[in-house]
Amino acid sequence: MKRHYVRSSVRSRDSSSTSTGLDPRERVKDCCRKLVAFMCTQVGVGGLVVGYAIVGAMGFIAIETQEEYPHVTAIVKLRRNFSEQLWNHTAGDRRVNIINKTAFYRNTDVILQDYQSNVVDAIKGGYNNKTVIEVWSVPAALMYSLSVFTMIGYGNMVPRTAWGKGATVLYAIFGIPLYVLYFLNMGTVLAGTFRWLYRWFHECTGKIRPGQKITVPSTACLWVISAYVLVGTIMFAQWEGWDYLDSAYFCVTSLCKIGMGDFVPGATFADVAKDGHLKLVINFIYLLLGLGLLAMCYNLMREDVKEKAKELKADVIDAFEDFRERIIACCHSDDI
Repeated sequence: MKRHYVRSSVRSRDSSSTSTGLDPRERVKDCCRKLVAFMCTQVGVGGLVVGYAIVGAMGFIAIETQEEYPHVTAIVKLRRNFSEQLWNHTAGDRRVNIINKTAFYRNTDVILQDYQSNVVDAIKGGYNNKTVIEVWSVPAALMYSLSVFTMIGYGNMVPRTAWGKGATVLYAIFGIPLYVLYFLNMGTVLAGTFRWLYRWFHECTGKIRPGQKITVPSTACLWVISAYVLVGTIMFAQWEGWDYLDSAYFCVTSLCKIGMGDFVPGATFADVAKDGHLKLVINFIYLLLGLGLLAMCYNLMREDVKEKAKELKADVIDAFEDFRERIIACCHSDDI
């Protein structure tokens, strides 16, 4: 009896430990499910988009900065060769009298014209006086990553290596669905926030009763987008020295994901300075928030259009019903 009691107590302890404690594999699966559920929330999607842009920027920097641009090394060699030619044709050549100004200009003009034509050819081939490290800075790489998965595609920065082009294709394939998820989630959150503010304002002013159903009109959405474009227009015009038309043109084409690429903040500097980096970062934030506002306006305007369509449908039905009653009344009067 004693042995039987000991065995039963051991079994009961084992069964209680297995019932209260979870299997490590189940714990991992539960953590993964919670992580996926969090990533599908609004905060998780926003953080995932920013993290995806940062990871993409670091990846493109690592791929594209392994070798210097060929035209940069070619320009360095070209400058060195033409410096030697100038030396050889002036001070190095004893047949040229350096006191003779006419002979000096005649010899150096030929060399400088040849150098000028070579520099023009290099610029046509993509030379912009920037090394690969200066081109693929962290803010510039962030802007490139954003332009890829948001489908803006400015075109002022392009990968030049085969690995960079392949990484861009894969990055776009996985990034575009992520951006669509961000667009939908941010649209829902911002639309709910703006709808609550709109209702609160009208309840405070006494224009509507508490609990009354109200939809945000499309004109309010257009005013919000116009104000956001106006802020960007003034900001980029002051920073970049653009006129207001060019600045508004950049904001609208960027937010509409047209991305002409002829105007890009921070890209007009010959050297990548700190203010150029700051402009690229602020442009990144401006576009990310602006795309969220567009998603908000899309949701609110869709709701407004649905309500207007319902009202139009009800008005049409009432009009047909009134018309039918008039016809019936007219027919009865003729019979009498």
